[in-house]
Amino acid sequence: MDTNISPGLRITFLAHFIVALIFGLAFLLLPGQTGSLYGMRIPQADIYRLLGAALLGYAASSWLCYQESNWESVRIVVFTEILWTLLGTLVMLNALLLSGFPALGWINALIFAAFCAAFSWFYFRR
Repeated sequence: MDTNISPGLRITFLAHFIVALIFGLAFLLLPGQTGSLYGMRIPQADIYRLLGAALLGYAASSWLCYQESNWESVRIVVFTEILWTLLGTLVMLNALLLSGFPALGWINALIFAAFCAAFSWFYFRR
């Protein structure tokens, strides 16, 4: 069995790093403004900052995995990304369909779903 990371998975890690970095910095540094884009009216900005911190953690793990070359070194992270993006997709769909979340949330749902599909492809292909 090939123990190297495929070029497609490396590109997925790089893309995930960039997207998570952008959203993470936005929620961490501009919590009120970013939350307002989504129509979220939580008075405590710390909840947005917590989301930003989590996204930056995922960005860092994707960056480190992007630099890796061995499948066993990234396997657990890929599985964690599948869970994170699957749950993120489900939460966003629930918010959009049942909670009246603003239409901008569809972009997030699509981003989560796309990363879930990509990470799942590389994980289950092994």
